[in-house]
Amino acid sequence: MEFARGIEDGTDSPSGEGHAGGDRGELAMVLTDERRMHVRAYNHWVSLLQGRPYPAIEDLDPASIADFGPHSVLLDFTDGIEDPRVAFLGRALREEGEVEVGVERISQVRSRSLLSRLTDHYLQIIANRAPIGFEAEFVGTRGHNTMYRGILMPFSSDGQQIDFIYGVINWKEMVDAGTEAQLIADLAAARRAAPAPAPAPQIWADGPGSGFDEPVRDPLPSEASLYDRLASARASAEAFAASEGRSRGALYQALGDAHGIATAAEQDPDTLAEVLADAGLKAQARAPMTPIVKLVFGADYDKTRLTEFASVLTHARRHEVGADGLSGYLESFPGGIKGIVGAERALRRKPADATRWDSIAAELRTRAPLAHVDIARAGEGEFVVLLARADAAGGLDVVACVEGDRQLTDRALRRAAA
Repeated sequence: MEFARGIEDGTDSPSGEGHAGGDRGELAMVLTDERRMHVRAYNHWVSLLQGRPYPAIEDLDPASIADFGPHSVLLDFTDGIEDPRVAFLGRALREEGEVEVGVERISQVRSRSLLSRLTDHYLQIIANRAPIGFEAEFVGTRGHNTMYRGILMPFSSDGQQIDFIYGVINWKEMVDAGTEAQLIADLAAARRAAPAPAPAPQIWADGPGSGFDEPVRDPLPSEASLYDRLASARASAEAFAASEGRSRGALYQALGDAHGIATAAEQDPDTLAEVLADAGLKAQARAPMTPIVKLVFGADYDKTRLTEFASVLTHARRHEVGADGLSGYLESFPGGIKGIVGAERALRRKPADATRWDSIAAELRTRAPLAHVDIARAGEGEFVVLLARADAAGGLDVVACVEGDRQLTDRALRRAAA
């Protein structure tokens, strides 16, 4: 199996048989930086939200981000989604794709570069209206297999429409078998020459080294009752509370158990009703997951957090996550809990956005026209954008009819109705 060649700020090492230990495992440790660049990028995106649906594009300055700026690209969709403009391109991505300074559009980059792969992903973010993570592999410009991972995040110039996308990408380029063998041999020689490590000091139960390793709990059997799942969930929630909110593993385990309760309740709704009644809680048709998270974390738990936890369970149910699979799902989802909550909020905003657009269109239909112009049109849309040039007498000469750009038209409609 080929081995990853280290690059700046690499992510997880590739895995496979023979990589778990010995020389190969240690080589992976040497060549791999375990920091997750795309998670740090997502946290930066969240910090720019400030209560808005999307961060403002004017708040983003990729060139000043020393951490992941060199591995990032900013795409400008104000001219349409078919061929976005490259508004910023980090040094590492530019070098990887051998992108020349004059390149301004995605269509101009080399077909076997990382940038060209973005076309497989950025349309998803337009549809989902939320950040998306991705990972895949392809054969790069040098003929080597390249594994890449990244995240695309939406930005807006008007607070409503996605017209910019900021992407952060990290990658590993695989080396040939001969280079791999040489690296393994060099590492083995270095290990033989290294002095034996000193024995580690013993860690006592309540000493300074305790509490760092979270115990891995065996999964509940598939036939576990709803009561068993509730007891397990409450134990995980108590462990999370005891850690003063620092144990992400315990929190994910508690949410995973809560999801297991919700899944089991679908087959045994009577038992759930009984448990809720014993706890003094009522089922909620519009928010069925809220009573379940209250069962696990307590009815007096922070309401904002309970709402977020219920959103996670709703998301898991919608995506048909297995009864024991939510903890792992949270680990792999960009942004974890916050990322899922953001995705759920974006999903709920879609009907509201449609209603808002209908309201704007209805208002403009009844507005008195400023002028009437007979112009030949290619499209059939109800609203179009006209480009006019001011003349010397103070009038306007219409020079173009812009059709086929829904994003531009929507922005003009919202601005006109403001």
